[in-house]
Amino acid sequence: MTIAISEAEKRRRLRTLLSHFDTAMLVTRSAGGMRARPLSIAEKQRDGARYFSTAIDSPKVEELEADPHVNVVLQDRRRFVSLSGTARIVRDRALIARLWRSSWKVWFPKGKDDPSLCLLRIDPTEAAYWDMSGSAGVRYLFGMAKAYVTGHKPPSDEDGRHTARVRL
Repeated sequence: MTIAISEAEKRRRLRTLLSHFDTAMLVTRSAGGMRARPLSIAEKQRDGARYFSTAIDSPKVEELEADPHVNVVLQDRRRFVSLSGTARIVRDRALIARLWRSSWKVWFPKGKDDPSLCLLRIDPTEAAYWDMSGSAGVRYLFGMAKAYVTGHKPPSDEDGRHTARVRL
């Protein structure tokens, strides 16, 4: 059964899902193909933008300078979000100081003033989510069991309550 929800409701659900994640996989493009690496989220903004810390001399910075198009993948056991958009390098020392975490000292031994420390700002233009948590997850599991018994595919991708694409 197809269940449609409004764009505003999709955005609300997306914001709620995004609030659950502290790490993500950043996917970049390079001459050698696609590359993904895990990063800790330094800041989450309401519009979906995400900040990550990195070293200015890291391969990902070189890849992003050549092609700023990225995908950010967030996942836990029953929640999945994919953000597509663009990345840019941020060298704003005041912002770096505000977002600084002591755990970053492992990579930046000179602290928040380490000259190699910069931020990546990811501005998403589109998102997709799959939320199998809570009651939506129970309905999904029930649908999967029913599909298994009846031999029919479950209509999971038609239920806007737990899966949607969102233009940002």
